[in-house]
Amino acid sequence: MLLNGKDLLAVANEHEFAVPAFNISDWAMLNGIIAISEEKQSPVIVAIHPDELSHIGVDLMPSIIEKAEHASVPVTIHLDHGASYEQVLLAIQTGFTSVMIDKSMLSFEENAAIVKKVVEAAHAVGLSVEGELGTIGKTDGYAESGSDDIIYTKPEEAARFVEETGVDSLAIAIGTRHGLYPSALKPELKLELLQEIKKAAPLPLVLHGGSNNPDDEIGQAVKTGVNKINISSDIKVAYFRRMREILDGDAQMREPNVIQPPSIEAMNVVAAQKIDLFDAAGKASLY
Repeated sequence: MLLNGKDLLAVANEHEFAVPAFNISDWAMLNGIIAISEEKQSPVIVAIHPDELSHIGVDLMPSIIEKAEHASVPVTIHLDHGASYEQVLLAIQTGFTSVMIDKSMLSFEENAAIVKKVVEAAHAVGLSVEGELGTIGKTDGYAESGSDDIIYTKPEEAARFVEETGVDSLAIAIGTRHGLYPSALKPELKLELLQEIKKAAPLPLVLHGGSNNPDDEIGQAVKTGVNKINISSDIKVAYFRRMREILDGDAQMREPNVIQPPSIEAMNVVAAQKIDLFDAAGKASLY
């Protein structure tokens, strides 16, 4: 069942759980994520970053859309971290049902102006829009963009941003970083700040950089008002670590239908744990 992000996250906001947004970068990963979501009866967001879209190609999108339409659970196809108006327009034309425009590195005024422009275009064709206010940290060169120092979201600015842009969901900065944390960097979420932001802006809130954070903090964030959590690094590490083990074990191994299934199985162990942690298991029945 294919839904736009607004309809998907409205239920999560009302019932106080978070929908996992899993980044996929090939067809096998998509099949695995849909399968584990159906097994857990969890709504799911299939997140595709512009770099991932350029990798899989827009020609694959009709098949991804059809897969989502036939899924037994609610699915949103979401453009993750769109960097430009043109990337968002491509996503709209390609069949995404939700888009993110990330201009969080700009000033408040510049960010709001661009997000408002995207909202006008996306809402005209029934798509939802996610914006970002504050900056997510970064850990390494493999992760998505971020800043060396986290700029935390201010509650009063969040309320103003939502009012001025008409955005449907808001990614906030409360202490997460993209990628995997090095041993010298300890993740820590400002949960009191999250509570203040939710009071000021009671729409669905989004947590980027959700991989590699302590489960207890993520669990508390869900209870405090986060309704969408992005997971990319954690599932990709599991997927490719298992693939490396298989290939290292047999230098002659070459058939994808032998290599990829156990890799997907390893990925889905992580995905299932995230679904449970976000309290999303069984929530498909609410739609």
